[in-house]
Amino acid sequence: MSGGVEEPRFRLGAEADEAPSQEPVGLEAEPERHDELLPWPDPDAPAVEEPVAPHEEEEEEPPAAQELPAQADELPAEEDELPRIRPPDHAAGELKVPEGYGVIQGEPSGTRRSVGIVVGRFNGGLTGELLTRALDELERAGVGREAVTVVPVPGAFELPLAAMALAKTRRYSCIVALGAIIRGETPHFDYIASEAASGLQLAGLETGIPVAFGVLTCDNEQQARDRLDKGAEAVRTALEMADVFGQLRAAAGAAPA
Repeated sequence: MSGGVEEPRFRLGAEADEAPSQEPVGLEAEPERHDELLPWPDPDAPAVEEPVAPHEEEEEEPPAAQELPAQADELPAEEDELPRIRPPDHAAGELKVPEGYGVIQGEPSGTRRSVGIVVGRFNGGLTGELLTRALDELERAGVGREAVTVVPVPGAFELPLAAMALAKTRRYSCIVALGAIIRGETPHFDYIASEAASGLQLAGLETGIPVAFGVLTCDNEQQARDRLDKGAEAVRTALEMADVFGQLRAAAGAAPA
């Protein structure tokens, strides 16, 4: 009776028959079956340290991170080529009027013309250079020094009033307005630039005397220095418009009543 009861309890396998007096075979058999696959866990190691996937992901990240600098290094090489292929600030090409139409076109010539120049003293280092280039351009155009009147004013805000006063004398074929406005930390720049532009345009519209806009409106001093040729450009514009107005008056006088 006792032998029949004990046999099913301890006969779990061939290993149980060989060592009946040892601890339960189930605890020893499992490590023997898995020794070839996984090492026996260290009892001193932390209990939860099985997930190796996050650690493997951290090892895969460095290659991806190393690719980013390589891509970033390629971008500046492309950006370096942009300034060389970038189009100019203004569209290229010239205006062409189709043949068969009457055209009245002025020339920047100063023969027998008197020119008035209003220039702001504010930012004098810039406006002084604008004035110098404007006077040089007048000499190249054939305008003598005796035919040029220069009126300095405090700043760009006063340019329209001075231009209006000169134009109303009817002594000048055209007026050249020179000034420099640099953006600051307040909206002062926007107000002055807007009033100077609209006021100078109004002076020309009310008097019928061409008023050229030679006022720099820049974010900083370097931008202004890069555009000092605006003084000479304003002179050419004023002389050309004066020539157009002269041709219009001559055409109006020659027209039959």
